[in-house]
Amino acid sequence: RDDVRAVENAEAAVAGRVDLYVQYHRGATANATVAQKLKAAGIPVLAVNDPVPGAPLYALDNVAAGRVAGEALAQFAARTWPGQPTVAVAIGRVSAAAERVPERVRGVTDALRERLPAARLTTLDTQGNPAQVAPLLGAFLSANPSRKVLIAATDDATALAAKAAVEATGRARDAAIVGQGVDRTIHGGINDRKEIDPTNRNSIVIGSVAFYLDRLGYEVLPLALRMLRGEPVPPRTLTPHKLITAANVFIEYPPYDMN
Repeated sequence: RDDVRAVENAEAAVAGRVDLYVQYHRGATANATVAQKLKAAGIPVLAVNDPVPGAPLYALDNVAAGRVAGEALAQFAARTWPGQPTVAVAIGRVSAAAERVPERVRGVTDALRERLPAARLTTLDTQGNPAQVAPLLGAFLSANPSRKVLIAATDDATALAAKAAVEATGRARDAAIVGQGVDRTIHGGINDRKEIDPTNRNSIVIGSVAFYLDRLGYEVLPLALRMLRGEPVPPRTLTPHKLITAANVFIEYPPYDMN
């Protein structure tokens, strides 16, 4: 996130006469400067996650990730609580525009509106502070004592905090939670016994949406090679987000301690 370093790196690439430059930097001003310098040097650019003017982009699809979560929650409600009054809440850093979290919330909203239109969606902004999950969600649960509650967390830390808050109020039978990111706080090896685990299929955290940030290279490298060969690439390529559950977690994320 250092704009000066981002521009210096591009200048070094120009001096080194690289064949292709991959820019992974959040900062529109610096990215525009990088684009100008590399264009002047005749060096093609591939942007990752944040646009670089004139460059093809590989990026997360936050709206799609939100839709995956919303659809999972709606399907759970239809299967588990048919006909019962249900409300929904999006909780976490819901206003963090720089990380495009509002796009995630929009995806959740769109999916629930289509699949479960009777479920009113409320947003609770923790401002990135997991300690705010319990008071915010506790008040929401108290205001909805006779309703089932679908919880779309904007990240996995929030999902785990939401689980603790729900259990502390004795409402575990009334709630289902989906997180975002599938980071190591929520899944792990065979012996870790994390929340999303094949041995924990009754958890109220029914899943988390994968962003595959640890595998960007597998998607970006083929695009880079195509560009080096002079082949056309799409102006925008999006991450294929997927719901990770206890049923498929060890398929998508093979445990490091598996023999």
